Amino acid sequence: MKIRFIFNPRSGRNARRPSLAPSIQAYIRERNLDATLVTTARPHHATELARAAVAEGCDRVVAVGGDGTMNEVAQALLHSPAALGLIPCGSGNGLALHLGIPLAAPRALALATDPHARAAAIDTGTVNGLPFFNAMGLGFDADISERFNHLTRRGLPAYVRTGIRAWIGRRTETVIVRGGGHSAALDILLVAVANSDQYGNNARIAPGARVDDGLLDLVAVRPVSMINVLPLVARLFAGQFHTSPRVMRLRDTAFTIERPAAGLVHTDGETHATGATLSIRVLPRSLRLLVPAHARLIATNDRATPRDIELQLP
Repeated sequence: MKIRFIFNPRSGRNARRPSLAPSIQAYIRERNLDATLVTTARPHHATELARAAVAEGCDRVVAVGGDGTMNEVAQALLHSPAALGLIPCGSGNGLALHLGIPLAAPRALALATDPHARAAAIDTGTVNGLPFFNAMGLGFDADISERFNHLTRRGLPAYVRTGIRAWIGRRTETVIVRGGGHSAALDILLVAVANSDQYGNNARIAPGARVDDGLLDLVAVRPVSMINVLPLVARLFAGQFHTSPRVMRLRDTAFTIERPAAGLVHTDGETHATGATLSIRVLPRSLRLLVPAHARLIATNDRATPRDIELQLP
């Protein structure tokens, strides 16, 4: 079994923990693994390195970094026989948390190198051709991501502070959403399209979403006043976000979103400038991902039925 580790030294905890790469190299030597570790040097380099790993016949390609690193590596593995492994080192680690992949580096490393580890086929998504694996979004969602990506220090406290600053300068917009048999013009604070149930840090934007059902979950949040924002945030972390009257939700294989002008979207936390019309679709079972043997490819708090979700957006 041939393994390639792709290490992002600027990603989340890696920037504060320079000993991780030498620890992985020592692990490889001690167990005499057919594995190598390479380091990214610039944005999008992880995709290049992952493509090279697939071309060289690697059975597993392991992303050592945050959600952005995961996204770059996974792009190169779509529809390939190679399986993606994760050693989550980011600020959110949404996909890892959704699937129960260990956040502790030693346990994640053991899973990534276990010859008997389960390689599950999961869905992925694209927005205007840009791949995403956990979630994408626009509006307030993309604004926070853009601000967060310019920070030198990451983590949940930094994310909260960034969210507060973005909230102070928030803007709403009117979009037309098509999907799930519906078409509606909506005043929104944000729209997220989720593959898993959460952004990260157990902030469940789409409770009940799963990565193996061939569907994506669109969540639209109407403008929220200051008095209503804290209860909404509480629902987000309690797994009850979809029960808020300010939240509307659809489940489908594809969506179209039309907004007044071109702007930003984020894909797994990385921002991109895109056109006014967004075409979003699912790629069913298009990525092989190493997960724990006990992992259930469904959220544990799946209380929303597909019918409930279809009826939530007029």
